[in-house]
Amino acid sequence: MCERSKPCALCLVHPLMSLIDSIDSGYEQSSPRRNPWETSPAQRGIPLERARSSWDPSLLLDLPLLRWVFVVKKGYQDTDTSLQSSVITKLKGVAFTNTSELGERLWDVADYVIPPQGESVFFVMTNLIVTPNQRQATCPEVGRTEPLGPPTPTKLGSASIPDALCYKDEDCPSGEAVVAGNGVKTGRCLKDRDSVRGTCEVLAWCPVEKRSKPKKPLLASAENFTVYIKNSIRFPKFKFSKMNVLATNNESYLKSCRYSTEHPYCPIFLLGNIVRWAGSDFQEMALEGGVIGIQIEWNCDLDKAPSECNPHYSFSRLDNKFSEKSVSSGYNFRFAKYYRDAEGVDYRTLIKAYGIRFDVMVNGKAGKFNIIPTVINIGSGLALMGAGAFFCDLVLLYLIKKSNFYRGKKYEEVKSSSRKSLSSPTLNGNQSPDQLGAL
Repeated sequence: MCERSKPCALCLVHPLMSLIDSIDSGYEQSSPRRNPWETSPAQRGIPLERARSSWDPSLLLDLPLLRWVFVVKKGYQDTDTSLQSSVITKLKGVAFTNTSELGERLWDVADYVIPPQGESVFFVMTNLIVTPNQRQATCPEVGRTEPLGPPTPTKLGSASIPDALCYKDEDCPSGEAVVAGNGVKTGRCLKDRDSVRGTCEVLAWCPVEKRSKPKKPLLASAENFTVYIKNSIRFPKFKFSKMNVLATNNESYLKSCRYSTEHPYCPIFLLGNIVRWAGSDFQEMALEGGVIGIQIEWNCDLDKAPSECNPHYSFSRLDNKFSEKSVSSGYNFRFAKYYRDAEGVDYRTLIKAYGIRFDVMVNGKAGKFNIIPTVINIGSGLALMGAGAFFCDLVLLYLIKKSNFYRGKKYEEVKSSSRKSLSSPTLNGNQSPDQLGAL
C-alpha cells in the first residue's frame, strides 16, 4: 500500500478510504467482543485450508444478488407484457327526486349513465342544472335575475360574463360573438331603469343558462348504485386467457353477491365503496363531480396452476381533490334534449350535468419458465459473482486499516533456500569430472 503523504494512483481513493476507516474505527469502539480471527486456525482445531475457505466476503454481495434475480424478479421465466383486454360495465340502481324545477321524478340507468353502451369509461350523473324550454330568439346575455354588480379589479361589472358589459349600443357590435357567452351580439345594449351600465342583447337559445352552482347533490342516493365490471384478458405469447367473473351456472350468484375478499370473482361494486376506497367522500364528490380510476392488475405466474392467476383491484382519485375550492374543480358537461311543438318551433331542454367519471384501466404481465433466459441469467450471475469477489478483495486488501491482516489470511508466503548459480550457463556434456564434481 502507498502512504497517503506520497502521490500515487491508489491514493486517489483517499476520500473512500477515510469513510471506510471511520466506519471501521466506529465498529471497533462500539464492539468490545473479541475478533474470532485473532485465534489461529490451528488453535481452534480447524485445518488451514478449511479456515481460509470458510468465509468469502463476496458472498455478502452474491447471495442477495442471486435472490433478487431468480426469486424476486424470476429471471428463469420468459415474460409477456402485451396484455389484450376488454372491459364491459353495467350499472344498476334507481333514485327518486322531488324538486321545484323538475317536480316528482324517477331516475334509472337510462337517465344518469352516459354513455349507455357500458364502456371502460363511464359517467354517473349525480347533480344537474336544468334550463327548460329554450328556443332561438333574442334575449339579454346576462339574465335579469343576475345582478351586474359593482366593478372590481377582476370584474368589469358583470358577475359572470365580462364581455357582455356595455354602456351604450356601440359597445355591442352586431354579429360579434360574446367571449365565454351564449350567443351573438345584435347591436343593442339593454339596461334596467336608472342604470348606467347594462348587458348586450344576443341571438341565442333563450332564456340563457342559469349561472348558479348547485347547493347539494340531486342524486345523493347514487352512493348505493352498483356497477358490474366484466374484464376478459389474454396473453397472446402463452395463449392464456381468463376472466374476472366466477365460472358458474348459478344464475342468482351475480344478483346477490358483492365484491369482497370472500368473493374476489364477483366484480360488482357499490359506487360509494369505490369512492371511499379511493380516499374521498361520495357526498362531497357528488356535488360538483370528479374522476375516479379503477385499476385491475393481472400478474400471473404460469408455472403455477391457472387458479393462482387472480385480478387485483386498486382505486384512486385522478383529479386533484385538494383543489375543490378552485374554479376548475369538479367534472361537468352539457347536453340537450330537443323537441318541436305543434307550430313547428324547435325547443330544447339544456342540462348541465355534474357527476363522477370512472376510468377502468387494465394492465399486467405473465411469466413462464424458459431455458433461454435461465441460461442467460445464470451466466450473468456467475460473471457478477466474480466481479463481487474482485471488488471485496480490492476493498479488504487496500482500503481498510487491517488490510495487512486480511492479506496474511488470504495469501500464504512460501520461503525457499537460495541456490548457488552455476559457473557455466549450460551443461553441454563436455564437462570434465572435476567440473561435474564441483556441481
